Amino acid sequence: MAVDYTIRDGVAVITLDNPPVNGLGHSTRLGIVEGIDRTNNDANVQAVVTTGTGKAFSGSADITEFNTPKATQEPTLLTVIKAVEGSAKPVVAAVHSVAMGGGLELALGAHYRVASPGAQIALPEVKLGILPGAGGTQRLLGVVGLETVLNMIVTGTPVMSEKLAHTALFDEMANGDLLEAALNFARRVVGQKGPHPKARDRKIEHANAEGFIQFARNGVAAVAKNFPAPHKCIDAIERDVLEGFERGLAYERECFLALVQTPESRALRHAFFAERAADKIADVPSKTPAREDQAHRRDRRGHDGRRHRDELRQRGLARDAA
Repeated sequence: MAVDYTIRDGVAVITLDNPPVNGLGHSTRLGIVEGIDRTNNDANVQAVVTTGTGKAFSGSADITEFNTPKATQEPTLLTVIKAVEGSAKPVVAAVHSVAMGGGLELALGAHYRVASPGAQIALPEVKLGILPGAGGTQRLLGVVGLETVLNMIVTGTPVMSEKLAHTALFDEMANGDLLEAALNFARRVVGQKGPHPKARDRKIEHANAEGFIQFARNGVAAVAKNFPAPHKCIDAIERDVLEGFERGLAYERECFLALVQTPESRALRHAFFAERAADKIADVPSKTPAREDQAHRRDRRGHDGRRHRDELRQRGLARDAA
């Protein structure tokens, strides 16, 4: 099962369980939506915590589904995030280890986010010749601000969670057990007055937004003039700043659907899978230890011999160790 559903003292825990990185394939997306529906129809549940098993909250959307019918099969990631964001009961994302791409977009759809230190946070889609396609450019902009979002999305470089602790991306950093911290946080916000916050509703404040966006364009033009994705990332962010979330979201999706068909994106995705395939050998288990090559063994023997001579010198036992 791609998603596990349990209840802990009035809080539903929706756990992504789709190794190795809890990718958001169709079965996972379906499980999340079913979990949210189940929560909202259970009077004994007051809040929701979403998290992931193993070494990731969620590493990404499932890029193997790109350009296949499953990519647009409901619920899409857009539908999943809409269900999370529209939940009548507060949703807290417990973010650990890795939250990238669609995984970060999913966390941004939650009303609150609790993170463990050392989690890698990124929207790296630009490295595959695309841009975030489920509101990432729009919601991340609202919680980390214009300069940070441009740096993160245009480069795709991961940022450690503790470096974003001062932003509205995270409501709390967990010092101990992440799930327990998220459960306790969820129980605290249950009785909060008024609607629970949404990243999409945050106002964008920047003293010179248009000037900074142009500065980013100039930088991208200098280093990535032949790749359309970085330019479209900036366009999508600018659309939100100038015209608001809904128009920005629609434009982001339009750009995503166009970019995923480009030869640049197809080539980058092919290289991505080829690199991973090169690490795998048929009929050889992934945990098989690598055999040292002869040059490495000679280097190690030489190092061990030198170390032995040094020890003899220190003891005064080697007359001709030199």
